[in-house]
Amino acid sequence: MDRIDRAILRLLQQDGRASIRSVAERVHVSRANAYARIARMMEDGVIRGFTARVDHERAGQGASAYVTLKIVQNSWRTVRGQLLDLPGVEHIALVSGEFDVLLLVHTADNRALRDLVLNRIQGLPAVLSTHTLLVFDETDRIPVLPE
Repeated sequence: MDRIDRAILRLLQQDGRASIRSVAERVHVSRANAYARIARMMEDGVIRGFTARVDHERAGQGASAYVTLKIVQNSWRTVRGQLLDLPGVEHIALVSGEFDVLLLVHTADNRALRDLVLNRIQGLPAVLSTHTLLVFDETDRIPVLPE
């Protein structure tokens, strides 16, 4: 990864819909060069995909929470797979400290959040305990790579 690759990544982080032509012009390379660099970064897994940034409340997902989990030792891969199948689970991280897993979840309302946490997540055999932190307000920051 050189400075041009990083510049391309910064541009795509700000606008994933930017055209190859626009990217090429802004980083001062040919369209073919920009296309080849983006294709290589996708093939190498540096760029994992493109997605829309969603306002969850406006999209009908008005309840958000961070949920911490304590899980059975050595069950991470199994638990991760089971959590990926649950609706509303947006982010899953294996972490160190007082708990093992940190989730960010979005649901339609508190009733759906209650069902997700108390029935679906706590119902997983390897989940020993959970702790839920309600999100009252949130602001997404557009990630930007350092120069």
